[in-house]
Amino acid sequence: MGGNGKVFTLAEVSAHNSPKDCWLVVEGRVYDVTKFLEDHPGGDDVLLSATGKDATDDFEDVGHSSTARALMDEFYVGDIDTATIPTSVKYTPPKQPHYNQDKTPEFIIKLLQFLVPLIILAVAVGVRFYTKSPSA
Repeated sequence: MGGNGKVFTLAEVSAHNSPKDCWLVVEGRVYDVTKFLEDHPGGDDVLLSATGKDATDDFEDVGHSSTARALMDEFYVGDIDTATIPTSVKYTPPKQPHYNQDKTPEFIIKLLQFLVPLIILAVAVGVRFYTKSPSA
């Protein structure tokens, strides 16, 4: 198919996402892999799931052979406009309120965290004071 120097946006490539018309982006290059779907050793689902994004990481993670890389030249149709590929966004979990399993109000917990050690100290001093034998 040979590329003619055409540059595609990710939106243009993403429109080719069906078994009858499947394009992928790998290492900044656009490939029309429609004719290869049936022959792909990993199945067509793997290729179809890689449409609409930069599939370079998916491609590299599998560890394709040099033969597979050479075969890609046959399906090359152009390059991707890298400005149209969004940068990866780090996942941040949604903010959730503190979970209080026993439903005890927060101020009671803080109060007990303060008072319990004081009570233990007072009991220890009291026991020491009352058990001290008076010297006669």
